[in-house]
Amino acid sequence: MKKIASTLLLLVMISCAGNAQDSSKEKKTYKVEKSETEWKKLLSPMQFAVLREAGTERAFSSDFNDNHKKGTYVCAACKTELYKSIHKYDSGSGWPSFDRAIKGNVELDVDYKLGYARTELKCNTCGSHLGHSFDDGPQKTTGKRHCINGVALEFIPAK
Repeated sequence: MKKIASTLLLLVMISCAGNAQDSSKEKKTYKVEKSETEWKKLLSPMQFAVLREAGTERAFSSDFNDNHKKGTYVCAACKTELYKSIHKYDSGSGWPSFDRAIKGNVELDVDYKLGYARTELKCNTCGSHLGHSFDDGPQKTTGKRHCINGVALEFIPAK
């Protein structure tokens, strides 16, 4: 019995080691890259904290949370189109929420900042942090909730 228990423990340890973050992973390069100084000149302090340092704005602080106009939401850092207003919905979370992104423009990554894995959403053009994805979105569409910081976005009204 002791041999079985020690074998199982060894298997669990090997399995956990295989799932750990690989610190030797090469840093991804993006089409738009700037120095920290350049980003600080381009962005407001809050935008820099969210977009470049993966911060979070206060819930219910963004005017985009209640924006019901037709148009496109773009990355505040590089102006890449990220979300269409037709995919925005009121999640009640306090942040602008969408059930899907414009295909290919939002990157999914893994964030362990709270001690467990969460799906982080980043601009696929400049790598800016946008927010997180959750599986509690509208079941009639994708079932996803892209919970996005309003300061990470700019809105372009439809013509």
